[in-house]
Amino acid sequence: MDEPSIQYNIGGMDDRFRALREATASALLRSTGETPTELREALAKGIAPPELRALVEKIRTRADTVTDQDVSALKSRYTEDQLFEVIVAAAFGAAEERLVAARRALERA
Repeated sequence: MDEPSIQYNIGGMDDRFRALREATASALLRSTGETPTELREALAKGIAPPELRALVEKIRTRADTVTDQDVSALKSRYTEDQLFEVIVAAAFGAAEERLVAARRALERA
């Protein structure tokens, strides 16, 4: 299996779901898809091309405010399958960052 592009350095705490997250990251970010793997990996890190920046930022910071209009505005440049991959990659990356931050906070407590 390839090395994950997202690091799981969570210190000495037990991380029994690490293998599952790595398998998910591999399938989501590095497998064949409708978007290039480089784009999906960048989106997971919060790096987006200009036309996707607003959507990715919303997904990463306030996902509950993403609307159909946000997605529809991109349908002239991306297919529905591509937009699905964009959204899932951005959400996965944001979730990973939150997990790492939460585990670090627990280590310090």
